[in-house]
Amino acid sequence: MAEELRRRGYEVGRYQARSLMREAGVEARQRRRWRHTTDSQHTLPVAPNLLNRQFAVAEPNRVWVADITAIWTLEGWLYLAAVLDLHDRQLVGWAMADHMRTQLVLDALEMAVGRRQPEERLIHHSDRGSQYASHDYRSTLDRHGFQASMSRKGNCWDNAVMERFFGSLKSEWLADQRYGSRQAARREVVEYIEMEYNSCRLHSTLGYQTPRDIELAAAA
Repeated sequence: MAEELRRRGYEVGRYQARSLMREAGVEARQRRRWRHTTDSQHTLPVAPNLLNRQFAVAEPNRVWVADITAIWTLEGWLYLAAVLDLHDRQLVGWAMADHMRTQLVLDALEMAVGRRQPEERLIHHSDRGSQYASHDYRSTLDRHGFQASMSRKGNCWDNAVMERFFGSLKSEWLADQRYGSRQAARREVVEYIEMEYNSCRLHSTLGYQTPRDIELAAAA
C-alpha cells in the first residue's frame, strides 16, 4: 500500500500507510473456501523438476509456470487454468470452464503461445496433475519444442509464484463476492487479470513495477 501511494505522488512510509489503513477501516482480505484440483494419483509419465524453484528469470518467454484453481459460484465450480511468465510475472494465457479436463489446460497453453510466440526450449513448469501429464498435453509441449518440468509430489512451494497469483486473485478480488453464475465470475476473473494484475498491480519482486511495465521494457 505504501508503494502504491508513493507511486501516486504521496510521501508515505510503510508504518504511516498501516496507520492510515487502520483509521480508514481498510484491512487485507482473507482467503475463502477452496477445492483440491490436482490429481497426481496416476500412472502417466512425470517430468523432472527442471525449474527447481529458480523463479528469477532474466528474459521473457524462457520459463512459464501453469496451474489450475477452482472458484465457487451458485451454479457450481468454475475452473481456471493459467499460464504465467516468470520474467515479468504476467498472465500470458488462461482458460475457464465448468470442468478441469485436459482441454482446459490446453486452451490456456495455446492462448499463451498465440500471444507470445515463444522460441523452442522454453521450460514449462506445472504440478503432476493428470491434465499436465496426459498424452495430449505432453504432445503439445513437444510440438512447440518446450521442455516439461514438474513439481515434486505434494510440494506446492515448487510452483509458488502461480500459487501466489491464485491467492491474490481470491483474496484481493473475489473475496466476499457471491456469484450467481459462472459467467459472472468469469467476467470478474478476466477483469482482474487484464485490468488489475497485469496492468496495475505492483510487484515487490519486480522492483514495485507492473508486469506490463517489465514487458514493455524488455521489448524496447
